[in-house]
Amino acid sequence: MFRENSTLPASMQREQNNFIAKTFLWMFAGLIVTAACAWLTYSSGLYFRFYFGNSFTFLLIAEIAVVLLFSFLFRKLSPAVVGVLFFAYAVLNGVTMSVIFAVYQLSSIVVLFLAAAALFGGFALYGYSYKGDLSKWGPLLMICLIVAIVMSLINVFLIRAEFFEIFIDCAVLFLFFGITIYDMNKIKKLSLVTDGGGKLHIYGAMELYLDFINIFLRLLALFGKKK
Repeated sequence: MFRENSTLPASMQREQNNFIAKTFLWMFAGLIVTAACAWLTYSSGLYFRFYFGNSFTFLLIAEIAVVLLFSFLFRKLSPAVVGVLFFAYAVLNGVTMSVIFAVYQLSSIVVLFLAAAALFGGFALYGYSYKGDLSKWGPLLMICLIVAIVMSLINVFLIRAEFFEIFIDCAVLFLFFGITIYDMNKIKKLSLVTDGGGKLHIYGAMELYLDFINIFLRLLALFGKKK
Protein backbone atom coordinates (compact mmCIF):
# COMPACT_ATOMS: atom_id res chain seq x y z
CA MET A 1 0.00 0.00 0.00
CA PHE A 2 1.10 3.58 -0.60
CA ARG A 3 2.23 5.64 2.33
CA GLU A 4 1.18 9.15 1.42
CA ASN A 5 3.16 11.87 3.21
CA SER A 6 4.12 15.33 2.11
CA THR A 7 7.42 14.98 3.98
CA LEU A 8 8.98 11.54 4.18
CA PRO A 9 10.97 10.36 7.20
CA ALA A 10 14.68 9.95 6.53
CA SER A 11 14.44 6.14 6.40
CA MET A 12 11.63 6.23 3.84
CA GLN A 13 13.45 8.86 1.80
CA ARG A 14 16.50 6.58 1.64
CA GLU A 15 14.24 3.68 0.67
CA GLN A 16 12.71 5.78 -2.10
CA ASN A 17 16.11 6.96 -3.36
CA ASN A 18 17.44 3.39 -3.41
CA PHE A 19 14.39 2.18 -5.34
CA ILE A 20 14.68 4.91 -7.97
CA ALA A 21 18.44 4.36 -8.25
CA LYS A 22 17.88 0.64 -8.90
CA THR A 23 15.16 1.47 -11.42
CA PHE A 24 17.47 3.72 -13.43
CA LEU A 25 20.35 1.26 -13.10
CA TRP A 26 18.22 -1.45 -14.72
CA MET A 27 17.01 0.97 -17.37
CA PHE A 28 20.58 2.02 -18.25
CA ALA A 29 21.67 -1.63 -18.34
CA GLY A 30 18.82 -2.38 -20.75
CA LEU A 31 19.81 0.51 -23.00
CA ILE A 32 23.44 -0.64 -23.03
CA VAL A 33 22.38 -4.18 -23.98
CA THR A 34 20.12 -2.83 -26.73
CA ALA A 35 22.82 -0.55 -28.14
CA ALA A 36 25.42 -3.33 -28.07
CA CYS A 37 23.11 -5.84 -29.76
CA ALA A 38 22.07 -3.30 -32.38
CA TRP A 39 25.67 -2.47 -33.27
CA LEU A 40 26.86 -6.10 -33.26
CA THR A 41 23.93 -7.18 -35.44
CA TYR A 42 24.68 -4.40 -37.92
CA SER A 43 28.48 -4.70 -37.97
CA SER A 44 28.32 -8.48 -38.40
CA GLY A 45 25.93 -8.16 -41.34
CA LEU A 46 23.22 -10.22 -39.62
CA TYR A 47 20.76 -7.34 -39.93
CA PHE A 48 20.66 -7.93 -43.70
CA ARG A 49 19.61 -11.54 -43.19
CA PHE A 50 16.98 -10.55 -40.62
CA TYR A 51 15.41 -7.80 -42.67
CA PHE A 52 15.29 -9.66 -45.96
CA GLY A 53 14.15 -12.99 -44.58
CA ASN A 54 11.40 -14.38 -42.42
CA SER A 55 13.44 -13.77 -39.28
CA PHE A 56 12.29 -10.16 -38.93
CA THR A 57 8.65 -11.18 -38.58
CA PHE A 58 9.67 -13.74 -35.97
CA LEU A 59 11.62 -11.10 -34.05
CA LEU A 60 8.66 -8.73 -33.98
CA ILE A 61 6.35 -11.50 -32.76
CA ALA A 62 8.90 -12.46 -30.10
CA GLU A 63 9.15 -8.84 -28.92
CA ILE A 64 5.38 -8.54 -28.61
CA ALA A 65 5.20 -11.89 -26.79
CA VAL A 66 7.85 -10.84 -24.26
CA VAL A 67 6.11 -7.52 -23.56
CA LEU A 68 2.76 -9.25 -23.09
CA LEU A 69 4.28 -11.81 -20.74
CA PHE A 70 6.00 -9.06 -18.79
CA SER A 71 2.86 -6.92 -18.54
CA PHE A 72 0.15 -9.47 -17.81
CA LEU A 73 2.08 -12.04 -15.75
CA PHE A 74 4.31 -9.62 -13.86
CA ARG A 75 2.68 -10.20 -10.46
CA LYS A 76 2.88 -13.99 -10.80
CA LEU A 77 6.48 -14.19 -11.98
CA SER A 78 9.55 -14.38 -9.77
CA PRO A 79 12.04 -11.47 -9.75
CA ALA A 80 14.55 -13.66 -11.63
CA VAL A 81 12.10 -14.42 -14.45
CA VAL A 82 11.05 -10.76 -14.64
CA GLY A 83 14.71 -9.79 -14.98
CA VAL A 84 15.26 -12.37 -17.73
CA LEU A 85 12.24 -11.07 -19.65
CA PHE A 86 13.50 -7.50 -19.33
CA PHE A 87 16.90 -8.33 -20.82
CA ALA A 88 15.36 -10.66 -23.41
CA TYR A 89 13.31 -7.73 -24.65
CA ALA A 90 16.39 -5.47 -24.62
CA VAL A 91 18.26 -8.00 -26.79
CA LEU A 92 15.39 -8.49 -29.24
CA ASN A 93 14.84 -4.75 -29.49
CA GLY A 94 18.52 -4.24 -30.17
CA VAL A 95 18.46 -6.72 -33.02
CA THR A 96 15.40 -5.12 -34.64
CA MET A 97 16.87 -1.63 -34.19
CA SER A 98 20.14 -2.58 -35.89
CA VAL A 99 18.77 -1.26 -39.18
CA ILE A 100 19.12 2.33 -37.97
CA PHE A 101 22.89 2.03 -38.45
CA ALA A 102 22.29 1.09 -42.08
CA VAL A 103 19.85 3.95 -42.68
CA TYR A 104 21.20 6.89 -40.64
CA GLN A 105 24.61 8.49 -40.30
CA LEU A 106 26.41 7.44 -37.11
CA SER A 107 27.01 11.07 -36.09
CA SER A 108 23.29 11.77 -36.40
CA ILE A 109 22.43 8.72 -34.29
CA VAL A 110 24.82 9.81 -31.53
CA VAL A 111 23.61 13.43 -31.48
CA LEU A 112 19.94 12.46 -31.41
CA PHE A 113 20.60 9.82 -28.75
CA LEU A 114 22.11 12.53 -26.56
CA ALA A 115 19.18 14.84 -27.38
CA ALA A 116 16.76 12.07 -26.40
CA ALA A 117 18.67 11.57 -23.15
CA ALA A 118 18.45 15.29 -22.33
CA LEU A 119 14.73 15.48 -23.13
CA PHE A 120 13.95 12.27 -21.30
CA GLY A 121 15.93 13.42 -18.27
CA GLY A 122 14.15 16.77 -18.18
CA PHE A 123 10.65 15.32 -18.38
CA ALA A 124 11.49 12.52 -15.93
CA LEU A 125 12.77 15.11 -13.46
CA TYR A 126 9.56 17.09 -13.86
CA GLY A 127 7.50 13.97 -13.24
CA TYR A 128 9.52 13.17 -10.13
CA SER A 129 9.26 16.72 -8.79
CA TYR A 130 5.55 17.17 -9.53
CA LYS A 131 3.60 17.10 -6.26
CA GLY A 132 0.10 16.59 -7.66
CA ASP A 133 -1.75 13.42 -8.60
CA LEU A 134 -1.23 12.36 -12.22
CA SER A 135 -3.18 9.10 -12.01
CA LYS A 136 -5.97 10.59 -14.15
CA TRP A 137 -3.47 10.99 -17.00
CA GLY A 138 -3.19 7.22 -17.44
CA PRO A 139 -6.41 6.42 -19.35
CA LEU A 140 -6.09 9.52 -21.54
CA LEU A 141 -2.48 8.76 -22.45
CA MET A 142 -3.38 5.16 -23.26
CA ILE A 143 -6.23 6.24 -25.53
CA CYS A 144 -3.94 8.71 -27.32
CA LEU A 145 -1.30 6.01 -27.77
CA ILE A 146 -3.81 3.56 -29.25
CA VAL A 147 -5.10 6.25 -31.62
CA ALA A 148 -1.53 7.06 -32.69
CA ILE A 149 -0.78 3.39 -33.38
CA VAL A 150 -3.97 2.96 -35.41
CA MET A 151 -3.31 6.13 -37.41
CA SER A 152 0.25 5.02 -38.06
CA LEU A 153 -0.94 1.65 -39.38
CA ILE A 154 -3.53 3.37 -41.58
CA ASN A 155 -0.80 5.56 -43.03
CA VAL A 156 1.53 2.62 -43.65
CA PHE A 157 -1.03 0.43 -45.40
CA LEU A 158 -3.50 2.92 -46.92
CA ILE A 159 -2.56 6.60 -47.04
CA ARG A 160 1.24 6.36 -47.40
CA ALA A 161 1.68 10.13 -47.14
CA GLU A 162 4.99 11.56 -45.94
CA PHE A 163 3.42 14.68 -44.38
CA PHE A 164 1.01 12.48 -42.39
CA GLU A 165 3.92 10.35 -41.19
CA ILE A 166 5.71 13.50 -39.97
CA PHE A 167 2.55 14.62 -38.18
CA ILE A 168 2.24 11.24 -36.45
CA ASP A 169 5.92 11.26 -35.43
CA CYS A 170 5.51 14.72 -33.88
CA ALA A 171 2.33 13.67 -32.08
CA VAL A 172 3.94 10.48 -30.72
CA LEU A 173 7.02 12.41 -29.61
CA PHE A 174 4.98 14.85 -27.54
CA LEU A 175 2.80 12.00 -26.32
CA PHE A 176 5.84 10.23 -24.90
CA PHE A 177 6.95 13.41 -23.20
CA GLY A 178 3.68 13.20 -21.30
CA ILE A 179 4.01 9.45 -20.73
CA THR A 180 7.51 9.97 -19.31
CA ILE A 181 6.18 12.52 -16.82
CA TYR A 182 3.33 10.18 -15.87
CA ASP A 183 5.54 7.09 -15.54
CA MET A 184 8.18 8.84 -13.44
CA ASN A 185 5.51 10.21 -11.11
CA LYS A 186 4.03 6.71 -10.81
CA ILE A 187 7.43 5.17 -10.14
CA LYS A 188 8.01 7.64 -7.31
CA LYS A 189 4.82 6.32 -5.71
CA LEU A 190 5.76 2.70 -6.45
CA SER A 191 8.92 3.26 -4.44
CA LEU A 192 6.73 3.46 -1.33
CA VAL A 193 4.92 0.18 -2.00
CA THR A 194 5.68 -2.41 0.67
CA ASP A 195 4.75 -5.60 -1.22
CA GLY A 196 6.73 -5.43 -4.43
CA GLY A 197 8.56 -8.72 -3.94
CA GLY A 198 11.85 -7.16 -5.05
CA LYS A 199 10.81 -6.71 -8.67
CA LEU A 200 8.87 -3.44 -8.87
CA HIS A 201 12.03 -1.55 -9.82
CA ILE A 202 12.34 -3.79 -12.90
CA TYR A 203 8.77 -2.92 -13.85
CA GLY A 204 9.63 0.77 -13.53
CA ALA A 205 12.81 0.26 -15.54
CA MET A 206 10.86 -1.35 -18.39
CA GLU A 207 8.43 1.57 -18.54
CA LEU A 208 11.21 4.19 -18.57
CA TYR A 209 13.20 2.13 -21.09
CA LEU A 210 10.23 2.09 -23.47
CA ASP A 211 9.68 5.83 -22.97
CA PHE A 212 13.29 6.62 -23.84
CA ILE A 213 13.40 4.31 -26.86
CA ASN A 214 10.24 5.84 -28.30
CA ILE A 215 11.51 9.40 -27.80
CA PHE A 216 14.80 8.47 -29.48
CA LEU A 217 13.15 6.75 -32.45
CA ARG A 218 10.76 9.65 -33.04
CA LEU A 219 13.64 12.15 -32.96
CA LEU A 220 15.55 9.93 -35.38
CA ALA A 221 12.56 9.73 -37.73
CA LEU A 222 12.08 13.50 -37.66
CA PHE A 223 15.65 14.82 -37.64
CA GLY A 224 17.95 11.92 -38.51
CA LYS A 225 20.35 12.41 -41.42
CA LYS A 226 20.17 9.44 -43.75
CA LYS A 227 23.16 7.93 -45.53
